[in-house]
Parts: sequence; C-alpha cells; structure tokens
Amino acid sequence: MGGNVLTSQRVTDVILKAFQACAASQGDCNNLTFGFGGNIEGEESTKGFGYYETIAGGSGAGRDWIGTDGVHTHMTNTRITDAEVFERRYPVLLREFSLRAGSGGAGKHRGGDGVIRDIEFRIPVQVSILSERRVYHPYGLAGGEDAQCGLNIWVRKVETSNPERSDKMLNGSDEKLDDAVFEERRINLGGKNTAAMKAGERIIICTPGGGGWGKVGDKKETKEKEKDPKHGWHGGSHMSREETALQA
Repeated sequence: MGGNVLTSQRVTDVILKAFQACAASQGDCNNLTFGFGGNIEGEESTKGFGYYETIAGGSGAGRDWIGTDGVHTHMTNTRITDAEVFERRYPVLLREFSLRAGSGGAGKHRGGDGVIRDIEFRIPVQVSILSERRVYHPYGLAGGEDAQCGLNIWVRKVETSNPERSDKMLNGSDEKLDDAVFEERRINLGGKNTAAMKAGERIIICTPGGGGWGKVGDKKETKEKEKDPKHGWHGGSHMSREETALQA
C-alpha cells in the first residue's frame, strides 16, 4: 500500500518536526505508472508494457539553508529517465518538464520549488497516480510559510456537440460525416487515482514545494559551503587539477 513511498514520508515528517529540524519537504514521491496489456481473468493475455517513475519536488528550508528546487527527498533516490530516451522508447510526448516557480514556501529561508511534468500519450493507456500533499500543504517552521500543494490534472479530449452530425449517425445517412471536433477539459484527479486515457490526452503533474523557515524579511543566516581543496582531483578538466595542485 505504498509503504516505501508514502508511509515512510509521513514518519520522516513526524521525526523532523518533533525536533524542529527543518520545514516539511514535498512529502511524497509522486508515483506515476502507465501502460497496457497483461493477464485478465477469463481473457487471453495481451502483450504490452508498463512504465513507472517517481517525480521530484521541493525540499524544506532550515535554520541556515534554503530549500532545494526539483529534488527527491527522504526515502527516494531514483533518477528520472532522460526526456529523449523517454520519448524514444515509449509512446509519449513530454510537453513540459520544468520547475514550478513560486511553489516553495516563503520565509527568511525559502523552501524549494516543485516541478511541472506534462505528458501526452500517443496511444490509449491506463494511467495511475499515487501521491500525497494534494490537500495538506507542506508546512513551514519558525514563522516560515507553507508551500503550495501538488496537483494532478487529466487533460481530456471530449467531442463537442454537433446536432447535424449526430442526426446523420442516428439515421444511418449515407452522406459524408463532418470530422468530429474535440475540446479540452481539465479534470482534477486528486491524490490517488487511475484513468483510462485516450491517444492525445495528457496528465499534468504539479509537485509540491518545500516549506519556508523563519519570517519573511528576517536576516538570512545561510552559510557558504567551503570549497574542497582537493576538488580538482575528483573531476573537472586537466587544467583545473593542475591549478589545484599548484595552490596546495
């Protein structure tokens, strides 16, 4: 029942809040699955595919740091599929994958922003979303503001009303039918749902941000990270490593 991806997030929130360690992070993994096929009792098995991903959000701010934008927090450590690979291997179009500006909570140290992931399906698939923080906001601490909730939207293609076309279909007319005209309708899927989506339909997942820390306007206390003197030896260009060696 989502123990590793949802329940564990709630437990982590309880511990961190009890010790006033930091504001709440996005608080879930935004688990998205889609595909078709499989074995249905009484029917022949259908070869298909399944895809599963977790989606980043904002992390909470703390006493001396700001939250991080678009990052996995707490129990998840997965890396999402590159957009080019995603579109090449699956029947989808990635319409948008960007930071959700302003979704982190304001404060002396602001919370991190969540992300927006907009996927269009090119064939009919069954889509499921398992997520949290769609009603309750990721909380701020020490006077910091709450972050924005997440939102899961199903963009449906619905045929518009055309009385003449409907009459021709009902009466079995031999006249050529006009092409059907479709319009978009947006449906809030809530936090947990499954839907059978048609070709051309989309799911837009807006993930939660992280809560802010401290009152807005208070003097910031963020600390700059000290540069590792051996950083050049761990990576970078040959010139970078030589410069580091000369400075040592």
